[in-house]
Amino acid sequence: MEWLETIPAVSVYLIVGLVIGLESLGIPLPGEIVLVSSALLAATQDHIDPLVLGACASAGAIIGDSIGYLIGRKGGQPLVNWAGRKFPKHFGPDQVAMAEEKFDKWGMWAVFFGRFIALLRIFAGPLSGVLKMPYWKFLIANVLGGVIWAGGTTALIYYVGKVAESWLSKFSWVGLVAAVLFGIGSFVVMKRRAAKAAAQREAAAAKPVDALAE
Repeated sequence: MEWLETIPAVSVYLIVGLVIGLESLGIPLPGEIVLVSSALLAATQDHIDPLVLGACASAGAIIGDSIGYLIGRKGGQPLVNWAGRKFPKHFGPDQVAMAEEKFDKWGMWAVFFGRFIALLRIFAGPLSGVLKMPYWKFLIANVLGGVIWAGGTTALIYYVGKVAESWLSKFSWVGLVAAVLFGIGSFVVMKRRAAKAAAQREAAAAKPVDALAE
């Protein structure tokens, strides 16, 4: 574990802020895994300040989402179509339709709660711009969601890590594996919900056709 002490704290802060910022901007990256792993690292390495870590993560989330909003606002639906071709697993028709359904239902709260859901996190900024959500509504939800998610996750994982510091110092890889599994689990759940929503849309679209056939 001594090699972990050689990692500059500034590098950790920058990596966390950058990865979370790019994910919030709309690029499929494991922001949650990076944040949880870094918080665990802060719990076992005194040279990494959890307050600075949480602040960098929050800043990355807020700034990334804001840039994503502006890109979505300027790019519109053609941007969504392009992303669907480039990243079909993340921006395919089923995923986009599910995200739009949540935004139509929840409005600005979709931005806030979307911060806590792996798949919606990459949609929140760009899709808010595409759907022309008023920026002041987006900004309020973005700031609140970013601070509570990033800061809260950092604080929770840090203090849990502190309590189990002696255990983590010997088995830190278990914490990292748990973080990876948590991120994968969130993604799988959202994929299943997207598939279910797609099946419901197909069934609804088939009803008029069946009625005409009769």
